Amino acid sequence: MLDKLFPFKRNYLDRNGQQYHYLNEGTGEPVVMVHGNPSWSFYYRNLVLALSSNYQCIVPDHIGCGLSDKPDDNDYDYTLTSRIDDLEALLEHLDVKENITLVVHDWGGMIGMGYAARHPDRIKRLVILNTAAFHLPLSKAFPLPLWICRNTVVGTFLVRGFNAFSSIASIVGVRRQAMSRDVRRAYVSPFNSWRNRISTLRFVQDIPLKPEDRNYQLVSDIGDSLAKFSTVPTLICWGLKDFVFDKHFLAQWKQRMPHAQVNEFDDCGHYILEDASDEVIALITDFMTDKR
Repeated sequence: MLDKLFPFKRNYLDRNGQQYHYLNEGTGEPVVMVHGNPSWSFYYRNLVLALSSNYQCIVPDHIGCGLSDKPDDNDYDYTLTSRIDDLEALLEHLDVKENITLVVHDWGGMIGMGYAARHPDRIKRLVILNTAAFHLPLSKAFPLPLWICRNTVVGTFLVRGFNAFSSIASIVGVRRQAMSRDVRRAYVSPFNSWRNRISTLRFVQDIPLKPEDRNYQLVSDIGDSLAKFSTVPTLICWGLKDFVFDKHFLAQWKQRMPHAQVNEFDDCGHYILEDASDEVIALITDFMTDKR
């Protein structure tokens, strides 16, 4: 069933002994799609199908996610810097260095914009989908479920023992309509054991909340870098029923990227490309062909 839902060639890049999976579909200007947690490249499947006839669609699975290897902590440093380094290495490997349309979702916003901050001259367009590239807004409390996952033994047991993070996200992440059984299975299938759920936990544990946290300064720098993209065409599509990346995060994007074209979906949740797939893909396709 996965091959039917995800009909793409599997490609791999060796990253220090770890197999880093990515999609590379179509030819033309590059569209780089960066997923978050607890997702994988499957999230972008319909967008790839829509764009790959005219563009080169590049979609990595972060190490520990999707079809990439899932090493333990001795073999991979599960941190934001590593994620950005991996994405940079992949695009260097593919010789993708100009006219990039960057599509980001969830923690993929931090990873993708971390890459963009290193190479702002390579970015032609930005597509922002329920994500962040800055610290938790002052008006937003850190969600209790994430705090439990990040800081407690109970959280570790729930995430790695019962796949709670991925399973619950596949339910509460959509609000307009529930995922089909096959789609939901595809989302959670890569995280099928204690060992293979390491990334879902490490992603949450890597969220910097205080200056003494690792990557706090890096997130500050990424947030500051958004000023470099004040003239880059930007599309924002946002599900307003996202319990994490909610109106407080959207307000930050509007403040930092006032030139962006913003589309709000009152009845949609975190997985906006599931809840409003046809509408969002149409908006992205029109945005890509807009010559203004």
